[in-house]
Amino acid sequence: MTTFSKGLEGIVAAETAISYIDGTNGILEYVGIPIGELASKSTFEETVFLLWNQRLPTKGELAAFTTDLRARYELPEGMLERIAAAPTDAEPMHVLRTMVSALSMFDPNPNENTVEAARDKALNILAWTPSIVAAFDRNRRGLAPVAPDTSLGFSANFLYMLNDTKPTDAMIRAFDICMITHADHGLNNSTFTARVIISTLSDMYSAITGAIGSLRGPLHGGANEGVMKMLNEIDSVADAEAYVMGKFERKERIMGFGHRVYKAKDPRATELMSLAKQLADDTGNSDLYEKSHAIEQIMDREVAAKGIYPNVDFYSATTYHCIGLKLDLFTPMFALSRIAGWAGHVIEQLGDNRLFRPTVNYVGPHNVPYVPIDER
Repeated sequence: MTTFSKGLEGIVAAETAISYIDGTNGILEYVGIPIGELASKSTFEETVFLLWNQRLPTKGELAAFTTDLRARYELPEGMLERIAAAPTDAEPMHVLRTMVSALSMFDPNPNENTVEAARDKALNILAWTPSIVAAFDRNRRGLAPVAPDTSLGFSANFLYMLNDTKPTDAMIRAFDICMITHADHGLNNSTFTARVIISTLSDMYSAITGAIGSLRGPLHGGANEGVMKMLNEIDSVADAEAYVMGKFERKERIMGFGHRVYKAKDPRATELMSLAKQLADDTGNSDLYEKSHAIEQIMDREVAAKGIYPNVDFYSATTYHCIGLKLDLFTPMFALSRIAGWAGHVIEQLGDNRLFRPTVNYVGPHNVPYVPIDER
């Protein structure tokens, strides 16, 4: 007997020790550590090590991991020319997906799938993708790419390459927290995609490329762009009430609220809320945060009883805007972070692999006679 569940809802398709979600109580843990602990005490580099090794590093291990990552920042020769050849009006997520696929051509052994080789390839992809996004964005603005600075950490280096200016400590920490909170989230669509691809014993580049394609969709990683578009449609805090109630009347979705898993407030949203407020105050965007807060209060009054709360996209949109990112770079930021989780799941899948091969319920006709073309 087989069980049918549309969208695979409620179906357990894999076992993992990477992240744990309790949607009812609003809990997210990476290898057992609450996300709030990591967001307040860890760094993105340390979080990546945790996800890939399923334990925290020693001081020496973290130093070695960080040094190795920074040594790989510079793109392979020929990649900048490929990025420059991309149409300047292309969507950044399409460019990122295509360029990650192209990276496989610079790997002398792209198909090697030992766990050790998978970690090495993942570290290359993690190091190179910020350079890809930054170089493309600068090229479309008519600016030359900025070479990476190996004295800077992951977050600081990306912001530096993007703007050719050393970012403030507040911006670096804000971006780092965004990277930590987005790094993994159970068997979501893009992570499932990565695990399905590697289960065929394909390769790390294909798995990450497929995951980026999945994340691009507005029902997955593209939602944070929708939040910013919504905030831009509201002229002032005073207009928030009419805007939200009008959406309800038209039965339209309020972007940044609700989650397939969480029936309590997304714990990542809790971490980002205070961060967004601080950054908004520091960068002269207080009105943006106040509009967000007003929408949350209205939604709490109207639909919280139904288990609809802010998700991670709601306040990450304000955070990214305050850092100075263009709207269409919001989803690529999600991808830069989630590479950590995708690669961790690929490594885990390779350690105990079984090909994903679900069945399907056929609902079409049977024994249909073939009609010659002249009789149709």
